[in-house]
Amino acid sequence: MKQAFNLRLATETIAKDAQQLGVSIEALENISIKVSAEIIQQPALQLVLTYEVTLPSQILANQLNWRTWQQIQVNFTDYLWEETCLECFIAGSEVDGSKINNEDIVASDQTEPHKIPLQQTTAYIEINASPDGRYALYQFESYRNPVTLPPVPLYETDGTTRASVGWNNHKDLTALSVASLLSSTSTVVQTPAHYERSFSLPITQLPNQQYAIANMNIEQIHPCVILWFGKTDLYFASGHASPPDFHNRDYWPKFEL
Repeated sequence: MKQAFNLRLATETIAKDAQQLGVSIEALENISIKVSAEIIQQPALQLVLTYEVTLPSQILANQLNWRTWQQIQVNFTDYLWEETCLECFIAGSEVDGSKINNEDIVASDQTEPHKIPLQQTTAYIEINASPDGRYALYQFESYRNPVTLPPVPLYETDGTTRASVGWNNHKDLTALSVASLLSSTSTVVQTPAHYERSFSLPITQLPNQQYAIANMNIEQIHPCVILWFGKTDLYFASGHASPPDFHNRDYWPKFEL
């Protein structure tokens, strides 16, 4: 069973971005990014995230910053969002069932319960992965909190080992069929450039059949991507705040696996 996500480009600066890259606005809108989330049982229970990026023109492919995967690069690295980065945010309640009740939160300067938006009170994790194999996993207590940079790493249950991802495949520049791109008005058809990465995270299954990661029931999952073309960065997600903010839980899909 898989959950699929079609990521959309944040369009606030699309005209300027298209001009900088020497392509049409339509070309940027035709960048395809599909992400799938899948639970696999063997060799161990894991959440597998697969990212497929398809660029509609060689002009864009020539400018894309997409590093070749190398085993030697597989290590925890901060600030990966400053280059092409495959990301995913996961949020939910604590495994023991405790959940912050927004109505019962009392601000320090208030005598009455003060309602605070859910996204400001719920813990979540952030996963960053570079196409070359570098990765990072961070934990937040609430919206962008703690505010330290780099963020606080996510640790395994021993409290000393940083959490990691397992890489599954790393395909680049796969030629796709161009039959669907043929039209009566075009005489030259350009084969799109296709890139794919897949990595997995260890999870656990609870008695209630829910899945958990880092002592947290998985309730929301938000895959997103930053593509860098030279000095131009494009942001992709299934839904966007304005300006783009991947941390804004109002735009995170429900986890359905």
